[in-house]
Amino acid sequence: MNKDTILVWFRNDLRVRDNEILWQALAKADRVVPVYVFDPRQFTPLKNGMHKTGVIRAKFILESVQDLRLSLRALGADLLVVSGYPEEILPTLAERYQVKEVYHHREVAKEETHISTLVEEALWKKRLNLRHFIGHTLYHKEDLPFPIKDIPDAFATFRKKIERETTIRPSVETPVKIEVPDNLEASEIPSLASLGFSADLIGIADQSPFKGGETEGLGRLETLLAGADTASLTGSFGSEEGTVLSPWIAMGCLSVHTVYHAVKKYEDKSLPKKQAAAIITGLLWRDYFRFMFKKHGNKFFLQQGFSNETPAYELVGDALFDRWKRGETGDPFVDAAMHQLNTIGFISHTARMLVAHYLVSNLNISHLLGAAYFEDKLVDYNPASNYGNWAHIAGVGSSTKDNGIRDIKKLQNLLDAQGEYVKRWGTPQLSYSS
Repeated sequence: MNKDTILVWFRNDLRVRDNEILWQALAKADRVVPVYVFDPRQFTPLKNGMHKTGVIRAKFILESVQDLRLSLRALGADLLVVSGYPEEILPTLAERYQVKEVYHHREVAKEETHISTLVEEALWKKRLNLRHFIGHTLYHKEDLPFPIKDIPDAFATFRKKIERETTIRPSVETPVKIEVPDNLEASEIPSLASLGFSADLIGIADQSPFKGGETEGLGRLETLLAGADTASLTGSFGSEEGTVLSPWIAMGCLSVHTVYHAVKKYEDKSLPKKQAAAIITGLLWRDYFRFMFKKHGNKFFLQQGFSNETPAYELVGDALFDRWKRGETGDPFVDAAMHQLNTIGFISHTARMLVAHYLVSNLNISHLLGAAYFEDKLVDYNPASNYGNWAHIAGVGSSTKDNGIRDIKKLQNLLDAQGEYVKRWGTPQLSYSS
């Protein structure tokens, strides 16, 4: 008797717990072929000298893929890791293992959806279906109280309506056993060097305190829920220290549903209510930006954004932008934050707002350049939140009430009320005219 086989294409969902595509594949087929593809387009240096995927996030991805492989092996399966273009590799693997369908989680940004389209077209030529799942948002698209085209652009209205008119689904079960084809080929996970990173860059990544993988993410969540001090992982953050889950959420090592239900369970117990509320608000903003990308497409990648006028950025040379990138602006808060970003691949949301405001308002440099630099450096990068937040700082975001910054002093105090942040991350200041 022939057994049905489904290929599970892992992307930004590197976990076995609460993973809808894995659970659905096991419900519909006897066997699965778990695959992760290292796409060279994600690691090729750009013409402006930046990377789409910087070395710190690349290291985090490698660790996350390795952890996923170990989790699958513990369940009797394995992870097939390949390098190349998904639209070429996946149809070949589908034929080789005689799969019935290919499952993946749908993305929302233009480059990611373009890859999905290429894969879908290539599979269709083989008479195979690429099935899309919605697994990255707290609220499922099908449960929203409005169609995508009618989602409120104002965040406050969006939040009020979804919290009042719909519910959050429970987590799906964790598999206890996974069967793969007997002839599943052996594969190797690439190194940072083979992905094109220099020894100097690899040295930077080796200093990162973030370790990728579902195992590490769950440990981080458990530590947070236990009320333990977790600030030592990344140094001084000001008021936001101890809530850093975003790298594991961004890579899908942690499901947003897992985080939400755990936070609600421990809210006002071992986890202070204020801290729990801040985590949930962060998840809602993340949902909001993903749905805004779904609704408005590429508008967030345009200089004008949602404004009636295009910002009048100066056509400056690279010198000012380079000083901002290196943390040599002369502003102690900005320089400290940029030094931290360059060192560990992470800064708090408050720090992101401050450095973005400085680039746009003080240096009059395009917010899209800043967003591209964050895309390179952030370990917790995801397109929707990154470009969505930068648009708001520049005054061209989708939720007009949330555009811009009204109180810089308040943000500086929130970041560094005791002066410890600048002391920890500060760099020598340079005097120059901006």
